[in-house]
Parts: sequence; structure tokens; C-alpha cells
Amino acid sequence: MRYTTSFLMLVFLVGPGVAANDFQDCVKALGEEDYGAAIGPCTKIAEEGNPSVQSNLGVLYANGLGVPEDDAKAVEWFTKAAQQGLASAQDNLGVMYANGEGVAEDDVKAAEWFGRAAEQGHVSALFNLGLMYEEGEGVPEDAAKAAELYAVAAEQGHASAQYNLAVLYDTGEGVAKDDAKAVEWLTRAAEQGLAMAQNNLGLMYDNGQGVSEDNAKAAEWYAKAAEQGYTQAQYNLGVMYADGEGVAEDDAKAVEWYARAAEQGHVPAQYNLGLMYDKGEGVPEDGATAVGWYVKAAQQGHVPAQYNLGLIYLNGEGVPQDHAKAVEWFTRAAEQGSAAAQSNLGVLYDNGQGAGEDDAKAVEWFRRAAEQGHAAAQYNLGAMYLRGEGVPEDPVRALAWIELAAAQGDEHAIGVRDSTREGMTPEQLAEAERLSSEWSKK
Repeated sequence: MRYTTSFLMLVFLVGPGVAANDFQDCVKALGEEDYGAAIGPCTKIAEEGNPSVQSNLGVLYANGLGVPEDDAKAVEWFTKAAQQGLASAQDNLGVMYANGEGVAEDDVKAAEWFGRAAEQGHVSALFNLGLMYEEGEGVPEDAAKAAELYAVAAEQGHASAQYNLAVLYDTGEGVAKDDAKAVEWLTRAAEQGLAMAQNNLGLMYDNGQGVSEDNAKAAEWYAKAAEQGYTQAQYNLGVMYADGEGVAEDDAKAVEWYARAAEQGHVPAQYNLGLMYDKGEGVPEDGATAVGWYVKAAQQGHVPAQYNLGLIYLNGEGVPQDHAKAVEWFTRAAEQGSAAAQSNLGVLYDNGQGAGEDDAKAVEWFRRAAEQGHAAAQYNLGAMYLRGEGVPEDPVRALAWIELAAAQGDEHAIGVRDSTREGMTPEQLAEAERLSSEWSKK
């Protein structure tokens, strides 16, 4: 987890022997954000031991303001100020140890410095120490302690602490699960503009969790987060416009928000944007563009996108027909458990399309889909047993699979069920019924 250093703190402690001109020049330059001009006089003051200037100098070096970024020097100045008890410097020094910036990463030392600042009531340190306890970094994992620290920071208005406390109430970690309290803290963080809180608050209204379901409020909070570039909110808002929930149905706006999320790499948004181009909803139908977005999602492991690409290449929709590519994409989806992809892959191996004809592989894929309840695969697996292709001929198992498919309304299975039964003994029929019953319960 990455921690963040504080901003410049323009509050200064003036010690004896500090040159008035240097001090004034330091304060003036920092106030005017003329950091290059601040370095000289601030360094002189810092070297005389002024902790607030030492801490500010650490911030300048940590962020490369007015000087080349130099984390080691930042650590040096934060340490000098922290050792004098300045809470903001202790917090920043904790950040440097936590992130391994300018010093070897050391979660124990990070927690120690956060703790020293937190004891002084430093809000950022309270939050950071809460993170350490929540993650078990540098201290034993302790969600209750994390919640306690977040609560103190949250009451002082720390938006990220409010958000994290809400998450703990949502999950019931470290505190009793309480959806209403989760909503309360999400609201306080969201009203401060924290995008992830706005998105999650939208989800609470969307799902009626801890608050009465209100799709209009959900859309309102999604929109606030989406406008800040929060990708999940952009996707969620796209869904609201596509479905007409909480807002008037508007496919063009759905496309707009899907696109904004998709361009940031949000996988479901890429898939949904592909669907919109595929169907011509909110945009002119464009198979090539649909394929482009499906590919982006599919390459990141999105199963429906992989399956759709398989169909597109199988049927030559928007791209030249290419059975080998169909096999490739169906395989990627099938290996992740897509029953439809497994079934189609079985057909391609059975027919020798896009790969060499291979009845054993066809049976393997039909079986994997059939065991998930895919009716067409159940019928095809039954047919393989009936013909003895890829498996030994077995009319009993053939009928068992065909019966399962027929029970789901598969027309091919219904059409051959009676003819498959013909000539079978009562014992065979009973065994087929037993197997169908057994397999249907898996």
C-alpha cells in the first residue's frame, strides 16, 4: 500500500537566534509558491534547528519543488524535525519508511513514527496507522484497532478515514456490521468530494443497502464520481443510462460513459462498449469497432468478450470468417468455464473447423459443458455416445444425456429421444434414468 506525504504546512515555530530576514524570506517564498527562492533561506533556518522549516524542507525535497527530487534528503530533514516532536514530520517520516523512499522500507519504523504523531492527534497519522493495523503491516493485524483509529480521524473530517471506516461497517470487520453506519460515513466522505466514497454511496442507494433503494440518488452519486474520472462510477453510470434506472434511458449517454471508462482500461466497460457498437445502440452499428473493444476486454480475461469474439470469427460478422481464431477465443473462454464456449468448441473439433477433427477433444468439451447443464452440449455428448465417436459406443449413456437435454427443451434431443429408446431393454432404460437423475443433481 502506498502512503502519501503531507502538503507544505505554513505554520512556523520561531526559535532563538533565527535571522529575521532569512525567516521572512523563507516564509514569503513558500507562501508565494516560489520554491526555488525558498530553498536558500529555508535551509539556513532549518540548519539552525527550526523543526517546522525542517519539515517543510523535507516536503520540498520529497516532491521536487524548487530542487531536484531527493528522497534521501527529504528523510534527513523529516528525521530532524520528527526527533524534535513535530507531528507532521513524524507522519511524513512514517510515509517514507512505509514506501521505502529515501530509506530502506521498514513497516515497523513506519508504524512507530505514525504512532508518535497519532499520539499527538495528527489526523493523517491516525489514518495511516489505521491502515497499518488493517493490513497488518509493521504491527499485528487488528481490524478493531484500525476502526478505532479511523473513527478518531473520521470525526475530525479526514475523508479517506471516513471512507475506510464505512468499508469496515459494510464488511463487519473490526466492528459490528452496520449498513446504516456505512452509509453515514460514506455520505460524509462523499460530501467532501471523495470519488470512491461517492461511487460506493451510489451502490448503497442502487442496492437499497443501509438506505431505501433510490436509483435517482444512485445515479446522482455515480455522476459526481464519474465527473472526477472514477472509472467504476463511469461504468455504473453507463449501466444506469443503458437500463433507464434513475435516469431517462439514453443509449448515447451510456456509450459516452462506457467510453470514458473503457479508455481508462475498465474491462466490463470495454465489453459493454463493444456490445453497443455490435448492436448499434447509441452509436451506428460498427462491427470492426465492436471487435476492437471486445479484443481489449478479452485480452484481459473477460469471458463474455472472449466468447463473443469466438462467435464473430465463427460467423464472419464484422471480420473475415476465421475458424482458427474462433477456436482460439472459444478456448480462452472455455478454459475459464464458459459452458457456451465449451459447447461451441466441441462442435468445431467435431467438424474439424479451425482445428484438426478430433472426436476425443470434442467429447471432452461437450462433457465439460454438459456437466454445467448446457442443453446443446448434453445432446451432442449423447450423440457422440450413440455413434461411438471419441468414446466407446454406449446407448445407455447416450440416452441419459439426451434425456437431460430434452428435459431442458432441446429440440434435437426431443426429436431423437424416442428413437434412441427403441430396442433398449427395461434394464438399460432404468439405468439411463438413474444416470440422468444422478447427473442432474451435480
